[in-house]
Amino acid sequence: QVQLVESGGGLVQPGGSLKLSCAASGRTFATMSWFRQAPGKEREFVAGVSWNGGHTFYADYAKGRFTISADNAQNASSLQMHNLKPEDTAVYYCAADPTWRSGYIGHIERMYDYWGQGTQVTVSS
Repeated sequence: QVQLVESGGGLVQPGGSLKLSCAASGRTFATMSWFRQAPGKEREFVAGVSWNGGHTFYADYAKGRFTISADNAQNASSLQMHNLKPEDTAVYYCAADPTWRSGYIGHIERMYDYWGQGTQVTVSS
């Protein structure tokens, strides 16, 4: 069965760092991305990466603070987050697709058929 499992979430102080990981199983993926959803808000795109790490794309708010990477050998992706802010508080979801989704389309939620259950990130204020 195809599964995506996130880990690494938790409570962190403003300005702190967290590294989220997504482990996939059941098949290989060409695109792996991260989305997030804050309480009372719609799910939004965070970052995406190609299978070999050669292509990445980010939401504007994530540029310079978040870094996405892919480990194709282990069928996994990571999201390194620095300088976290209270507004970063959300449930972070891993998403993946067997085909390559560039930044022109890879930020669209409905393009992804495979999702993890999410991991909570809380930045205190």
